[in-house]
Amino acid sequence: MTGGTRWREAMSLALTEARAALPHGDVPVGAVVLDAAGVPLATGHNERELTADPTAHAELLALRRAADALGVWRLTGCTLVVTLEPCTMCAGALVAARIATLVFGAYDPKAGAVSSLWDVVRDPRLPHRVDVVGGVAADACGELLRAFFATHR
Repeated sequence: MTGGTRWREAMSLALTEARAALPHGDVPVGAVVLDAAGVPLATGHNERELTADPTAHAELLALRRAADALGVWRLTGCTLVVTLEPCTMCAGALVAARIATLVFGAYDPKAGAVSSLWDVVRDPRLPHRVDVVGGVAADACGELLRAFFATHR
């Protein structure tokens, strides 16, 4: 299976997870952590509204669950697949967790910290750098967000 095919399949899982945020009014962002063999370890979707927790982003929840599943905080060799380009908080968490690869769907021109506004995960001043694949299923990821915001703004 090629990287592109693998990333699209994983993004499909992340999109399914993103839709799980809709019933509780959270922005539909979903994330999946894959182990080094490409097997899903953990998922997460935004739960800020549900839990009244400003840090309950899909990426952070998926990282926490993956670390719990592995029993270690270092997610060396793992990949995070997420439907939206991570913000600065989540990008920093990817570096801290030693994620090997980030795959994201839609670019975020307002808050993206991986390509759009900053490049936190590849900053040479930090102790770890993350490989990045952006724009995977960007149309589908972006449409889910556009539909959500059309009814919430």
